[in-house]
Amino acid sequence: MTGSTGSNEPECTDSLKSFGAVAKVFRERAGLTQEELSPLVRFSPQTVASIEQGRRLPPPEFVERAEGVLDAFGVLRAAAKHLARRPGLAAWFRQWAALEERAINLYTYECRMVPGLLQTEAYARSLFHSLVPPLADEQVEIQLKARLERQRLLRERPNTTFSFILEESLFLRRTGGADVTRELIGHVLECATLRNLEIQVMPLVQEDHAGLGGPMQLLETPDNQWFGYSEGQRTGHLISDTKEVSVLQRRYARMRSQALTLEKSVSLLERIRGAL
Repeated sequence: MTGSTGSNEPECTDSLKSFGAVAKVFRERAGLTQEELSPLVRFSPQTVASIEQGRRLPPPEFVERAEGVLDAFGVLRAAAKHLARRPGLAAWFRQWAALEERAINLYTYECRMVPGLLQTEAYARSLFHSLVPPLADEQVEIQLKARLERQRLLRERPNTTFSFILEESLFLRRTGGADVTRELIGHVLECATLRNLEIQVMPLVQEDHAGLGGPMQLLETPDNQWFGYSEGQRTGHLISDTKEVSVLQRRYARMRSQALTLEKSVSLLERIRGAL
């Protein structure tokens, strides 16, 4: 899953900065520091800082809680309506990206490329440089920044469970060359040490495979709603129908039993890295 745009459409970065500045004004008006506001809105001080600096899209819960805590007269709620666009993210992916910010469980199966949340800068650049038609240098930088920014979710949300099932072929392809792949595998192995993150590799030879329908993502929101997402050539589809989501959940559960265990996945990745 990439979630990057393949065009040069203009993006509204100023709206994020404007919202952050307004939120900061109301916080200071209330006589609160970021650390003091944090427990009142139930978001970490780091998240509060990122929102005020215009580096993060404020989740709906933050907007509503801040409205009440800071007595913002509806200003924050009104400003949030202008934040639908995300710099460097494809239009079809933005709604899913907003859900990602709040997820308590996030599951990803990928057979085309290593997911954006696990990519290194060099690997991501290789993907962008392979796009047809080619992107302008400025657009590559915008998309790269957006992709790397999303990766903070892995460390800023320690209570969110992340599960990844990755095809072995993703690492055998050597996208970007041997050095890029070696660095990528090292990064994936480092991510695998996080307590809230699981990585399983689907072996190249697997006669029974529940994921032949293509890549998928699943997430659970804080109010225990499940959503699915699938992405193809220049399009993405958010899935909210409970029956369809249930089908994806069953397929993902089956793939978890078909993929290598966590320990064997790590061993396989280490062997692939050693052979490069």
